[in-house]
Amino acid sequence: MNVPNMLTMSRFAMIPLFLALYFYDHAVYALLVVLLAGLTDLLDGYIARRSGQITLTGTMLDPLADKLMMMSVIAALLIGGEIPWLAAAAMAFREVGMIVSSAIFHFRGKRTVPANVYGKLTTFVYYVAILFLFLDIEGGVEILWLAVALSFVTTGVYFMTFRRLNRAS
Repeated sequence: MNVPNMLTMSRFAMIPLFLALYFYDHAVYALLVVLLAGLTDLLDGYIARRSGQITLTGTMLDPLADKLMMMSVIAALLIGGEIPWLAAAAMAFREVGMIVSSAIFHFRGKRTVPANVYGKLTTFVYYVAILFLFLDIEGGVEILWLAVALSFVTTGVYFMTFRRLNRAS
């Protein structure tokens, strides 16, 4: 297993750690785990591209790790009463839809759409919202709604790119 894939796998291990810290009232430490997960996401992609270590395993597990971490954070914030149900439901619907459709497309032998600027921007806005929510800074819920809206636009862009990629091949 290469370094980028180990970094990706570490994010799966960070999910229960985040949840334990959050639910045992260590919100700042839980936030640090989320930020560390974000950092490993940046690093694994950078290292994989820079060193030519991009693998099928990495391209499948990296977005899954990101989505599961994000769903864990949203679930925790929802249970903690920090975000509205509708925002959590919209995010869960989108994330589960992306996971399921990615799996279906993968097993049908379809080409995977690489990350693009819209996906990276969406992730950044989600992290800003999470930071605001955890630090109880005003506007966190509004930024979260912006991220939700942006995520659906990004999903549309991904599906258009997917169709174009798989029509050409």
